[in-house]
Amino acid sequence: MTIGLGSCIGLTLYDPQRKTGAMVHIMLPESGGRTDRPGKYADTAIPLLLKELDAIGCNKRTLIAKISGGACMFEYFGTNLNIGQRNTEKVRSVLKELGIKLSAEDVGGKVGRSVTFFPANGGKVSIRRADGVTSEL
Repeated sequence: MTIGLGSCIGLTLYDPQRKTGAMVHIMLPESGGRTDRPGKYADTAIPLLLKELDAIGCNKRTLIAKISGGACMFEYFGTNLNIGQRNTEKVRSVLKELGIKLSAEDVGGKVGRSVTFFPANGGKVSIRRADGVTSEL
């Protein structure tokens, strides 16, 4: 699975016992009560992803979370409109509330990222940044 990210967050959840996982592309921090696109918002996407993983037998207590993205793509908007930072903070907050361990992250900066998730390869996450830097989480 691959996702291209700017200010959005790519969240992967990996269950090492079942050797499976899932990834979601979170675009905004809060749904504001909207229910039409739950995968779009941090406050609704993460519980939905957990529900889907629970349905296939994953255990919330052993899930490993990794996040990437959250860039500030437009520096002149100031901090109120820094969607990348707000997305990052909300994803961290929801994971903490749900008791899910955040094991690694590559967030912030001013460049986009492409993320590839390999659940069959130990939950490895490869990141290729628009500035040419590559890394693994």
